[in-house]
Amino acid sequence: MDTMTRTKLVVGSRESKLAVVQSNIVIDYLRENYPRLEVELLALKTTGDIKLDGPLYQIGGKGLFVKELDVALMERRSDISVHSLKDVPMEVSEELPLLGFSRREDERDALVMGRDGAELRPGMVVGCSSLRRQLQLKALYPGVEFRNVRGNVLTRLQKLDNGEYDALVLASAGLRRLGLGDRITRCFDTEELLPAAGQGILAIQGRRGEDYSMMEGFYDPDGCAAALAERAFVRRVNGGCSSPMAAHAVLRGELLELTALYYDEDRGSYRKHTMTGERSCAEEIGVEMGDWFRDNKGDGV
Repeated sequence: MDTMTRTKLVVGSRESKLAVVQSNIVIDYLRENYPRLEVELLALKTTGDIKLDGPLYQIGGKGLFVKELDVALMERRSDISVHSLKDVPMEVSEELPLLGFSRREDERDALVMGRDGAELRPGMVVGCSSLRRQLQLKALYPGVEFRNVRGNVLTRLQKLDNGEYDALVLASAGLRRLGLGDRITRCFDTEELLPAAGQGILAIQGRRGEDYSMMEGFYDPDGCAAALAERAFVRRVNGGCSSPMAAHAVLRGELLELTALYYDEDRGSYRKHTMTGERSCAEEIGVEMGDWFRDNKGDGV
C-alpha cells in the first residue's frame, strides 16, 4: 500500500504499561512525520502475560509474547507490531518479517534493591528468572539466592516493595522508558553482566509485500547492525533452546565489535569471546561467532 494513500495504521502492542510506552514511541514518530495518517493502538494480552506460573524457558519461551500479535497482523486487525527485540523468537515467519530496529536504549541490566540495602550480600533473595543473568551474577555475588519472578515491571517492583525479594535484576531500558530510572541502585557494566541479544532495541514487524516506507526514518543504523549481529549469533548456536547465552554489539565507526557468551551444558561452564569486523558484515560476524563457539569448546571461564 502506498504511504500517500494509506490513511490509517494500527499499531499492535502487548497491553503492559511498558509495551504501550514503547509502542507510543513509534506512534509519536508517525504522528509527527505523517500528520494526515490516522494512527491507532491495538493493545493485546499475550500468553506470556497470562502464564506466570514458571520460568519463561519452561513454559514456552519468547514466542509466548508475540503469538497474539502475529495473529492480529495476519488477520489485518493491526498493520505493524512493536516488540522488545529480546522477546522476539529467533525464527520469524516469512509472512511477518522484521522490518527494522530502533535506536538502542541503555542495554545494561540494572540492580534494584529493596528498602533495606544498597548492595547484594550472601543470603539475600534476588528475583531473577533469567538463566543468563543468574549464571553471571553467581560469579559476582556468591551466596545469593535466586528465585523465579514473573509479571510486568510494575508487578515485579510491587513484589519487591512488599518484601517478597531483597532485590531484582531488570533491564535498565524498561525502567528508564517507564520513567523509573530512580529505582535503579546500579547498572552492571556489560563486562560484568553481558546483556541478552537485542536488549534495549525495539523491533518493528509487518506483513510481507506491503509498503512500510513511512517507518524508514524511525530505524537506527547502529541499532540495526547490532540487532543483526546479535541475533545471527544466537540463531547459529540454536538460540531457541533454554541454554543461557548472551550477545552484545558495539559500533565504532565502520567497525562492529561483538562479544558473546555461550554456556556449554555438557561441561557445566561458559565462555566469552569477542570478534571485530566491518559493520556491513554484521550478520556474518554473528554467524562466525557461533561457529567459533561450536569449534572451540573449552573449559569455561
